[in-house]
Amino acid sequence: MKKSVLVLLALLVSVCAHAVEPFTISDIRVEGLERLDAGTVFNYLPLKVGDEMNDEEGRLGIRALFETGFFRDVKLEQDGTVLVVRVVERPSIASITILGNDEISTENLEQGLRRAELVEGRIFNRASLEAMEREIQQAYLAMGRYSTTVETEVEDLERNRVGVTINISEGRVARIRKINIVGARQVSEEDLKDEMNLIERRGWRLFTTRNQYSKQKLEADVERIRSYYLDRGFHDFKVLSTNVDISPNKQNIFISISVEEGEVYTFGDTVIESAEAIEGLEELITIQPGEPFSRKEVNETRAAIADRYADDGYAFVEVRPVYDTDRETLQVTTVLTVDPKQRVYVRRIEITGNTHTRDEVIRRELRQFEGAWYSASAVRRSRERLNRLGFFASVTIETPSVPGTADQVDMRVVVVERETGSIQLSAGYSDADGALVGVNFQQRNVLGTGRELRVDVNNSDAAREASVTYNNPYYTPDGISRGITLSQQEVNSADVNTAEYILDTTTAEVTYRIPIAETNSLNLGVALERLDLASTSETPPEFLPIIEENPEADDVVLTLGVSRDTRNDFFFPTKGGVAALSTEITVPGSDFEYYKVNLNGSYYLPIGESLTYKVGGGIGYGDGFGDSADIGLPFFKNYYAGGSRSVRGFDGRSLGPRDSGATPQPLGGDRRILVNMELLLPPFGDGVNKDKRFGLFFDGGMIYGQGEDVDLDEMRYSVGLSFNWFSPIGPFSLSYGEPLNDKAGDEIENFQISFGTLFR
Repeated sequence: MKKSVLVLLALLVSVCAHAVEPFTISDIRVEGLERLDAGTVFNYLPLKVGDEMNDEEGRLGIRALFETGFFRDVKLEQDGTVLVVRVVERPSIASITILGNDEISTENLEQGLRRAELVEGRIFNRASLEAMEREIQQAYLAMGRYSTTVETEVEDLERNRVGVTINISEGRVARIRKINIVGARQVSEEDLKDEMNLIERRGWRLFTTRNQYSKQKLEADVERIRSYYLDRGFHDFKVLSTNVDISPNKQNIFISISVEEGEVYTFGDTVIESAEAIEGLEELITIQPGEPFSRKEVNETRAAIADRYADDGYAFVEVRPVYDTDRETLQVTTVLTVDPKQRVYVRRIEITGNTHTRDEVIRRELRQFEGAWYSASAVRRSRERLNRLGFFASVTIETPSVPGTADQVDMRVVVVERETGSIQLSAGYSDADGALVGVNFQQRNVLGTGRELRVDVNNSDAAREASVTYNNPYYTPDGISRGITLSQQEVNSADVNTAEYILDTTTAEVTYRIPIAETNSLNLGVALERLDLASTSETPPEFLPIIEENPEADDVVLTLGVSRDTRNDFFFPTKGGVAALSTEITVPGSDFEYYKVNLNGSYYLPIGESLTYKVGGGIGYGDGFGDSADIGLPFFKNYYAGGSRSVRGFDGRSLGPRDSGATPQPLGGDRRILVNMELLLPPFGDGVNKDKRFGLFFDGGMIYGQGEDVDLDEMRYSVGLSFNWFSPIGPFSLSYGEPLNDKAGDEIENFQISFGTLFR
């Protein structure tokens, strides 16, 4: 095409620039312009007044004007000593209409047109239009629409303009009709197909996109098949060919993969060769002699050895496997050659992206230090600690080499801050507490210091509360945190699903968190509580004696606990876990003498690239002592279960003992057991989204009252679907739970919703 254009241009130049007698140009006149001005021609024409006009200069002038793309025809003529430039302009684009596109948005197509300079008001270029046709066709081919046709119409309009219409017939998506794996004899063809992402079109599979052909997906599937064989002893496995055929109607795809399996090999000895030996390498070898050869097992051992070296300063270590194959015994001896390269240390730590958060707040979370040997695990831990702060939307750490050196790297910490402060009127709802409205001020990063200040005034169906909390996570330089809270709470349980009572509590509390290891901490606290208890006309007889004897009470409450947190994210963890053992006990001599012991935890296990399995639970036990031994755990400290934060599918706080009134209401209890298992997955089609996810859950739990035996047969269970979203207005959760073993008298609530409250 390009060659033809040049030939045509040469012919035009030879015709239009006919031989002339040389002359000196006294003036230049342009004729034939409709939209362009003469200045545009003068700008591109290499000839000026005073220049000598001859055949060569004429050819160069015509070529220059043609190359602008503005003109269909150019002639240079002589009128005495005046150079006359006669042009015929190319038409401009008056309108562009796109028809028939559903799968690709008009906006995306228009972006492509703009890149090709096919825009209303621009000069029309047919070559650009033809190139755009091919690009659109290729875009639909990539989507598996092989029968797509793209046709363009160009209509001549008045004033040397054109209207362009792009007609797209998208056709149907070509589906994979058959996948054949030729040469699979020792391994089932169906097992290999199960490893593939692409599947054949059949039955219910009509409604999936996995049976739509994609070259990239097929290449990935071939690698999956290769890995499947190499992980099961087929050391000599080869993929001979991959063929893709399409039916004449372009609706069906046929894939044929030809393989050569070879023999099954077993592992022989494994040897590590390194110029810089490190202790403990032999313990990292997971390869067992006599087991089927597995490339995956070799790679895991390689990674473990590389990580061990990287933790000792060898940031650029390479571990290469060399296989010595004995084809008579069908054994593979694996030699892992370690090239540790130069041991490096971190010269400088650079922090960028923190426009609000102070450098020192970030640096105190880092476990890799300047001037120290590089450690890969310390870098990973630093990233995890920064993510868990909740101050940043993303944290990236890079360790580039220092130019001109062989033993130094810099550590670049790049953060993207998220909003940590808010002043808002809030509205929320919880199935357990009912409607919630409030005024909230929160700054989790006061003046960029990492300290938190929170002021809450909330009013719900269950309670009215006002509190002020100030927390300094680094009260001491070595990481001891201190929190101070002042609060006032009024509880009237008449408006929620529990037995009725009224309680006003004024509290002043100081808490300390003392780190005792990288992920473990000791938690201490002391609180002064002033309690005012009152009854209503519906208060059950189980509560009345306690209220009448202690309408006012003063307690000193001590809290002691240990916790471990290895989660990789504050809001949506995908690995690690959190566990806590805590004790709450009043000082002897308090008006209510009681204690509570709680053990809670959850663990997150990543499955593949996007799924996470969560298992968790909790056990709680409380009782009275001293003068309160006869009443046990005070009723206002009882445990509850049921609802979106414990056993979904059952009404909030509804499980366990009930009072003896005409309409029995939940009393709560002094013992609680909870279990939870959940498969967490991202929103469909959005595997990288970090602010929302779905879950398939299994919940279990029960409350046991004073004097009751713990009977696991009384546990209630449910299964269902959940959705959590960290929305712009706060946390939002929705769940549908179906009880598995509900009994007479249980209160069922399948759909449960909450927003403005933290996730479970």
